[in-house]
Amino acid sequence: MNAQELPSTRPYLIRALYEWCADNGYTPYLVVRVNESVQVPREYVNNGEIVLNVSYDATSGLQIGNDFVEFKARFGGKPRDILVPVRRVIAIYARENGQGMAFPLDDDVEVQPSDSPLSPTEAAVVSEPEARGTVQLQSVDGKSGRADKARDKDGPRPPQPPAGGGRPSLKRVK
Repeated sequence: MNAQELPSTRPYLIRALYEWCADNGYTPYLVVRVNESVQVPREYVNNGEIVLNVSYDATSGLQIGNDFVEFKARFGGKPRDILVPVRRVIAIYARENGQGMAFPLDDDVEVQPSDSPLSPTEAAVVSEPEARGTVQLQSVDGKSGRADKARDKDGPRPPQPPAGGGRPSLKRVK
């Protein structure tokens, strides 16, 4: 069996991080690259992406399968059925601290910007990270991705809380 025949680890990692968020009282958010295969309210799509609150309180009937993430959620007070192919999920993170994981984009992913501005929503959509344009991903172990000479001398440092006291953000670096 070669690497192309192996099943994707993405659904397993999404489920694991969802469970980690739930176990620690965090709110899990999914960042989804939207195309015709994604069933979400298009009026909430910004720059070809949507950020979804998939917490227990914001969803009904959540199922994170190997091929699809399915649930019901309210958008602007209206109940909607949401269906997201797992391969379209590009990140999952905790709202409270920004910790999570970003996934590489599949080769078939195209950016399809939306002309519609974001509207206020209820529980299921998060507009603040999208309004800033980028979302910053913080690693679980507190590493920033840059070489840190002080860490080599003193050993690993504990994770630091987000600076500024504002909401954490997720940033994708290509």
